[in-house]
Amino acid sequence: FDQFNSNTSNLDNTESKFQISFKIPVIRNMFDGRAHLWVGYTQLAFWQVYNSKNSSPFRETNYEPEIMLDIEQNTKIFGLTLTHIVPAFNHQSNGRSDPISRSWNRIMTNFVFERGNFVLSLKPWYRIPESKKDDNNRDIDEYLGYGDYIAAYKHGGQVYSMLLRNNFRSNNNRTSVELDWSIPVTQRMKLYVQYINGYGDGLINYNYREHTIGVGVALTDWM
Repeated sequence: FDQFNSNTSNLDNTESKFQISFKIPVIRNMFDGRAHLWVGYTQLAFWQVYNSKNSSPFRETNYEPEIMLDIEQNTKIFGLTLTHIVPAFNHQSNGRSDPISRSWNRIMTNFVFERGNFVLSLKPWYRIPESKKDDNNRDIDEYLGYGDYIAAYKHGGQVYSMLLRNNFRSNNNRTSVELDWSIPVTQRMKLYVQYINGYGDGLINYNYREHTIGVGVALTDWM
C-alpha cells in the first residue's frame, strides 16, 4: 500500500468491506416488450473499523454508476439458453484527488446464459481512452483485463459462484479469481464467505495482488 499511504504501519490487515448496489427501471417494455432501460449504482467501501489507533478510517470507497439496456433473449447455444444481452455504459472512480485518484469509463455488454440452477455471465468491456494528462491509471487493463467471467450454481438454497479475470497477454499474464459461497440463514439474510486472489477488488490498489478471505452477511447474491 506504499503507493497511496505514506505510513503503511497504520493499516490493519483485517478490515470491514461492504457493498450497496441497486438498479431502477427508467423505461420498460421497449422494442415489443423485450427490452428495458435501467440505471444502476454500486458503492464499495473498505473500512479499517478495527484500527482504533488510527481513528478507524475508511481506507477506500469506490463509486460505480451505470446505465444499461436489458434485452431479453431465448436462444439455445451449446446446451445453454442465452436469456439476456445487456449493453451498458459504466463509470467507476474512487472520488479522490491526485495522486491517488482512480477512475475509468467502460462500454460493456453482459451475455447471460442459464440452464436449470446454473448461470454463466460473460461480460467483456472496452475502456474508453483518456488523454495521458488525465489518465491516473493508464495500465489498469494490464491488471484487470478486458472483462468479467462469472459462473454461479445454486443447490439446496446455497449459491456457489466464481469470478475470473485475465489480461490475455503472453508476457506478464495476470489472472484474478474470486470465489463466493452464500448460505441462507433466514428468508432475507445469508451467511457469505468470499475468497479473492488477484487484482481489482478496490481501485486504489488495482495493481497490487491481494490475497484475502472474508466472512459476513448478504441480502442478495447472483441467484
